[in-house]
Formats: sequence, structure tokens, C-alpha cells
Amino acid sequence: MTRQIEDYALIGDLRTGAMVGADGAIDWLSLPRFDSPAVFAALLGRSEHGTWRLAPVDHDRCTRRRYRTGSLILETEWVTDAGAVRVVDLMVPGSATPTVVRIVDGLVGAVRMRTGLFPRMTYGKDVPALRSGGDGRLVAFSDSDELWLESDVALTIGDGGWTGDFVVTSGERVAFTLTHTTAGELPVAVPASTALTTTETFWAKWLSQSTYAGPWADEVNQSLVILKALTYAPTGAILAAATTSLPERIGGSRNWDYRYTWLRDATFTLHAFLATGFLGEAAAWRDWLVRAVSGDPADPQIMYAVDGSGQIPEQTLDWLPGHAGSAPVRVGNAAATQQQNDVWGEVLDVLSAARAAGVPDSADQQKLERALLDRIECCWQEPDHGLWEVRGPRRHFVHSKLMAWVGVDRTVRRLEAQTGDNSAELARLTVLRRTIRQEILDHGYDARRRAFTQSYGSPRLDAAVLLMPRYGLLAADDPRTVSTVDAIQRELTDDGLVLRYAVSDDAPNVDGVPGSEGTFLATSFWLADALHGIGRTNEATELFERLLSLRNDVGLLSEEYDAATGRHLGNTPQAFSHAGLITTALALGAAAASTARLPRAGAA
Repeated sequence: MTRQIEDYALIGDLRTGAMVGADGAIDWLSLPRFDSPAVFAALLGRSEHGTWRLAPVDHDRCTRRRYRTGSLILETEWVTDAGAVRVVDLMVPGSATPTVVRIVDGLVGAVRMRTGLFPRMTYGKDVPALRSGGDGRLVAFSDSDELWLESDVALTIGDGGWTGDFVVTSGERVAFTLTHTTAGELPVAVPASTALTTTETFWAKWLSQSTYAGPWADEVNQSLVILKALTYAPTGAILAAATTSLPERIGGSRNWDYRYTWLRDATFTLHAFLATGFLGEAAAWRDWLVRAVSGDPADPQIMYAVDGSGQIPEQTLDWLPGHAGSAPVRVGNAAATQQQNDVWGEVLDVLSAARAAGVPDSADQQKLERALLDRIECCWQEPDHGLWEVRGPRRHFVHSKLMAWVGVDRTVRRLEAQTGDNSAELARLTVLRRTIRQEILDHGYDARRRAFTQSYGSPRLDAAVLLMPRYGLLAADDPRTVSTVDAIQRELTDDGLVLRYAVSDDAPNVDGVPGSEGTFLATSFWLADALHGIGRTNEATELFERLLSLRNDVGLLSEEYDAATGRHLGNTPQAFSHAGLITTALALGAAAASTARLPRAGAA
């Protein structure tokens, strides 16, 4: 049976991640890194495409599960007629090789357990050869990839995998460790209990850096952990999500690979990190970006692979039927070659924020900022594919023009703070900043609709314009801002949650992709921010609390949400969504603190 997207939890080691279902099955795991081919791909197909099940016999769903507080250590509990067990799933950050550890702890009575590990290499296509590796270890291998399994119980080989039944009693512990290596490389044996302690210590130490002390601390901390789990430690890259091709509408074709670093998406994550005290992540990402564009700094891409490669060809895996039959399954992403003019301003903005937060400039940062500014100056007047990566005609998207203004504005502010002979450049950029702003106000605002629209000359609404006050183009209480918020809330929502823009199953869509999609969680957080900005803070808080209630049982948010069915949609966990949660909590928390400090009426 296909599990729902919200049935999955993430474990990871800052190099890759596994998705663990509520039925005890790991149905997704790419090795050795996030964007590598999956060795378990049942998430996008069936068990025959690779899975590792570990659960009590004849039980299809756990009783309850949670992350250990402030960590990515997943605890899944099963209560049966014979007793109770807990399965602890984790990956070890900083381990020599990617390692999945699964620990079964007996809690009550004696529970009969069953495990079935069926690796399928190359996204579920290839059945590996199996053999004994000596010392009780088992090995699956295909080409240069090897998976080494250490098990505390005897397993049987069959059907291209290993299976076994065993009984765990109260106080007893049974462990399994799966390690990836390349051919000829032996895994370093680490006891499961040591791996658990090391992982718990890592997350506790990392989260201790947080400066967040407002309301919703548990929710914010869990989202910070998720965002950290979506970083690639060897380079500092930040992913959009841990999965590929989870559908934005069940049965639809809006299925994309998000296991890469979009510069834009990363800036939202970085703003969340910077605002909560995690400066190291911003410095690491900046250094990664400098390396990624070093080959051609005058022509940066809008996204890269986690190692900084710009080659991300999109292809379809026709042997996978897709999650819940939602095909095609895609790996790679053709958006890497698109022109998206908003990206350069977003990067200049976050570099400015990092500098203000105390992150020192790197030796090559000035060259990077110069290249980004040059891109704005040469291209801001051109149509582009925009924030939402439309696969139709290029347009003059209002959000792209907004971010061009942001990039110039942040450069002007930096030059104003510097000493030296920069007056000519400062004067030129000040004029350009004013020119871009005026064009947006003249051509991006539809006076008849009383709203900023998606693109010049179009009556279509777009949730991205909710960001205007955040970036400073207009005041939050400007009448044009207020009327735009009203229009979006009135016309671009489904059951109170925000759509990116209007799409339909029955007519050609503005983005060039057929079919509809769910409400977009990040834009729903943007609406909460905008409502707070125009003084409707109670309404903003109600929306925020509702968005918190949409998280799954372990606190994950995917990209989208189907208000009609209550199902998560799109890739998961989604950095855009969790960054939005943190940013909105910061804004509403600051408002609550400010209100608490105000003297009561009649007080001295």
C-alpha cells in the first residue's frame, strides 16, 4: 500500500537522508549523497523498488512516534497484544561513511519482530548481488557500490534481500547497521550504542547555539533541526528538499527533483539561520557559492548540485510508477538553465544580512557581489522565467523586478557605509534604484484590481508580491500593500491557505505545465507575515497556528497541502516551508514580546 507523504519522517547525516514510514519501512535512501541514485525507492513505486521494513509481525502502522527533543533521532513505538517495543532510527553526522542505524528496544513483554531489507540500486532498477562479507557481516554490491549490513540476529537470503524474524523481550536490545562504501573499501565498525550517543551529542551541541527564546520554541527548534538536516556538510550547500518527484497533485505530472541547491531557496533558509544565531551556516554556504561560480563568475546559474556542479540534466525514470501512481518520476532539473532574474537580488540581500549579523566577508566575496550586481544591471529589464520557474513564455514578473531593486538597494547601502572614492558608482546606482522602483509602481500595480499582479500588463495575482514589505520596497501599511493583501486573501486562497498563482485542470496554465496543484505552505506563511505587517496580528497568529497544525506527527512540512483531503503534497521536508515557519514565529514572537512590555492602561 502506498503511504501518504505525511506518513514519512526524515533521518539524515548532513550528506544524505532516508525517509522512514509510519509502518517502519525505509522507502527512500540515496547513497552516498542526497542527489545520488536511491538504493531504496519504494516511496516512488512499490516494495519491489527497494525498501527496508522493521516492525512487529502483522502490524501495518506504529502506535506513536517522535523525534528525540532537539534532534533527528526518530523513535517509533509499537504496542501489541504481546508487549511493546521501540525502534530508534538514525544516521550519524560526521561518520566516515554514510551509515543507517536501527535499534530495537524491548519495553514490555515479548514482541515478535520481522525485518526485510531489499536494496535495489539505481533508483529501484537493479538487484544487487548478495554475499557474506565475513565476521558475520552481509554485503550487497552493484558496480562500485557496496552496502554492508551488521545484524544482531540471523538473517536469511532470498528474493534479492535479507529477511528474519526474531523476538525482543523487555530490556533487550537488537541492532542493525547498514553502511555504504565503494568497492574495496571496508566499513569502519561502530557499535550501535556509540552511534546513538554520538548522534545525540551532535544535535544537542548544534542546537545549543540557537538564540531563539520566543513563543513556539519547540516548533522553531524542530524546524531548525530540519533545515540543518537539509545542508550538505562537505560543501555547505543547502537543499530545497530531501526527495524527488513527490507530486504536487496526486495523479498529476507536477513532479520535480528538489535535491539541489536553489540559490533563492537557500537565502530563505539562511535568513532563518542568521536570525537564530547560526552564522556558521551562512559563511559555509557563501564559501560554497564562491567556489560554485568561480569557473564563470560573470554567468552564475540559479541552482547547482550539492558539490557545486552546474550539470543537472533532467531525465525520466520510466521503470518507476511514481508515488500513488503520479508519473513521471524525474531526476535532475531543467530549471538549472532558466533565466530567473530575481535570484541575484536575493543573494545580495542575504549576503548583506550575513554581514550585518557579524559574518566576516571572505576574500572573494567582493568579486561575487560584483558579478551579481552586473547580472542585475544587464538583465533586470529583460523578461524571465520568474520565481516559480514557469516553463512557458518569459514575462516581466513583478517579483523579479522587486528583487532587482533589492540587489541594487543593498549595494547602495553597502557603498554608503564605506569610505573611499565610490561616489560615482553610488550616484549611478542610486538613480538605478529609483528607476526600478518607479517602474514597478507604474507597471506592476493594477489600479482597477487594486493589487500588484504577477507580471506587467497581466491581471493575474501572484503570492510572491506579498514579500514587497519584507524587502522594503513599500511600507507594510501602504494602501497598495493593504489592498494587495486583501485581493490575495480574497481570490488566491483555498480554505484560507494561499496558492502560488491560479492554475487549472481544464485550461492552459500560465506556467506551461498542465494540471492543478495544492496550496503552497511557504506563501501561506508569507500571508501571515503580511497580515501582521498591516496590523491584523490576531488574524496572522490564527493563520500561523493553523499552519503549525498541518505539520505531520513528527513536525514535518512538505511543499504543499491539499485542503480538501488534508494530505501533504510535493517534496518533503521542504526548506521553503520550514524557513517560513521560523520567520513568521520570529515576527509574531517579537510582536508578542513588545506587547508584553507595554505598560497597562493606568499604570504609572
